Amino acid sequence: MRIAVTGSIATDHLMTFPGRFAEQLLPDQLAHLSVSFLVEDLEVRRGGVAANIAFGLGVLGLRPLLVGAVGNDFADYRSWLDDHGVDTSAVRVSDSRHTARFVCTTDADNNQIASFYAGAMSEAREIDLGSLGDVDLVVISPNDPAAMVRYTEDCRARGQAFVADPSQQLSSLEGEQVRGLVDGAELLLTNAYESALTERKTGWSADEVLERVGVRVTTHGADGTRVERAGESPIEIPVVPARDVADPTGGGDAFRAGFLAGRAWGLELERAAQVGSLVATLCLESVGPQEWRLGGDAVHRLADAYGSEAAQDIAEHLSALAAPGGR
Repeated sequence: MRIAVTGSIATDHLMTFPGRFAEQLLPDQLAHLSVSFLVEDLEVRRGGVAANIAFGLGVLGLRPLLVGAVGNDFADYRSWLDDHGVDTSAVRVSDSRHTARFVCTTDADNNQIASFYAGAMSEAREIDLGSLGDVDLVVISPNDPAAMVRYTEDCRARGQAFVADPSQQLSSLEGEQVRGLVDGAELLLTNAYESALTERKTGWSADEVLERVGVRVTTHGADGTRVERAGESPIEIPVVPARDVADPTGGGDAFRAGFLAGRAWGLELERAAQVGSLVATLCLESVGPQEWRLGGDAVHRLADAYGSEAAQDIAEHLSALAAPGGR
């Protein structure tokens, strides 16, 4: 399966605050907020939702096509992605803007305060999906809003299967835009908060949203994942327990990569979500969204979390990554 992943490509600047944001914010002074947090460390990592998803798909052996806009400072990042199985030939390089930057501080409770500089991402709307050649699935993840709308309309007009993953951009989109991004998607991916925001912005009930998409996947953090399809009972998938949460950044993107890889391998929804949960946990145990790796104990961790049958169903696909010609 050839998957095109559209969306943001960015550099992440990740910092850790040893205290708790909640203890520093005064509810009666939020209208005059001016705070500064003394952080302990700084990690500069490769990121961006589309790049994170594409990286995960590449590690899982799928050779995804990354679609986005970057600056002239992208050369080293391109080499990294190329080395990890990502096709970067469709990435547009801006003549005047820097690659987007995500700046995020995480506190002791894993709460986050972040800012995002779009930079070259604003030129993503200039990319024509029709120039990409044959693809089986287009993932439409957070990006320049006009690009997200254009890509969705193009997919719908061509009868191209697409995944709706609006996540962080939901707050920037109007209700009509959100309805357009969701309606007709083969797959809708959100976390629990984004799920509720999708319903509020579209004006659709949970059932009405479900009627407009093929499959709805909602992640609930430590409480696992809910997979729904109209007319069927929902599937609840618990997480693969983390040994230690080093950094929550990129966990959702890693889940998406694992889930999409599982579906590309031909796995049923429950098994695909279990792959997504494993990859998300591996990401949470690493600092940075593109530092995780599949360990030799991956199958054992699946068995511990989901039982031997689930582990056996998934193991053959993970084993293929270590075989000659695999990743």
